[in-house]
Amino acid sequence: MRLRTVLATLTAGLAAATTLTAAGPANAHPATGTATSTATGTATSNACSPAVSLDGFSDALDKTTFDGTFVGNFSALALDRDGSLAALSDRSSLFGLDAKTLAPKSVVPLADESGAALDSEGLAIDRDGTRLITSETEPSIRRYSRDGRILDRLPVPSSLLVAPAGRATSNQTFEGLTLLPGGRTLLASMEYAISGDSTGIVRFQTWRRQHGRFALSAQYGYRADSGLGVPEVQALPDGRLLVLERGFTTGVGNTVRLYLADPRHATDTGGVANLTGQDGVRLVKKTLLADIVNCPSRGATAKQPQPNPLLDNIEGMVITGRAKGRLEVLLVSDDNQNAAQTTRFYRLRVRV
Repeated sequence: MRLRTVLATLTAGLAAATTLTAAGPANAHPATGTATSTATGTATSNACSPAVSLDGFSDALDKTTFDGTFVGNFSALALDRDGSLAALSDRSSLFGLDAKTLAPKSVVPLADESGAALDSEGLAIDRDGTRLITSETEPSIRRYSRDGRILDRLPVPSSLLVAPAGRATSNQTFEGLTLLPGGRTLLASMEYAISGDSTGIVRFQTWRRQHGRFALSAQYGYRADSGLGVPEVQALPDGRLLVLERGFTTGVGNTVRLYLADPRHATDTGGVANLTGQDGVRLVKKTLLADIVNCPSRGATAKQPQPNPLLDNIEGMVITGRAKGRLEVLLVSDDNQNAAQTTRFYRLRVRV
């Protein structure tokens, strides 16, 4: 979701992507040392918390173009079957990036059935290579081919539709999207609460694959921190989730927190009209892994006030692998095509 609508003149970006390694991003923002931890998980100079460390960041794609398309507005990331990285722009473009250098390799335009642009926010790549993409306008989830053709559209509960059709608020709907282990269940996260639910309690909707198509399945409630929404979720192999929470305060900057969440024993809220937090409903349990404000800045600079210059409007997240017992996680910020914000990629190592 675009958090601000400030009009600004775009600045010229770097001409080429740079490699992001454990030692930090090359050239533009050299890092000092690598992130390491002891057997007991003691924080190091690169640690954001005992569970999370920052390996590096890169601003190399900030305010650049590829094949005539602005590179930015990134709202989601996913790994493709060939090992490349897919990056979704909320301005109806899907980029293919080199997973190591971040260099753009391709761009595919997206549209709805009438050819209109999407407010594309969530992305998951299915086992057959098709792309599942949310638009928070209605909201909707569509299945696209690699070349951007619409193949299917998933059903959405009426309560999650934007008012007056449903109880959701415009630009506060499906932001996160992930396939659970085995690929049979798809999960989408609402960004903020729907009308009638307590502020801060957002709904996670799932679909179960039946006869080759996704049908509506269980729904869960998740309580976000005060003032924060949920822009992204990623499934772990055991069925737990990494959940990104994010907010913005004018004159202060962004708040971004990473949580480990477990929906496996939560109540199915599909038939619960109003979630109050005091109704006996078991919400998704969560554990704070890191508040990104506590990460080392590693030489990062900010174009607007931030409690840590490393921070920006972080909105996309993907698990890229595992090394030394920790997950390798890549984050990206949505610059809203705004000169006061930055398209920034972050490499984290996360112990869950």
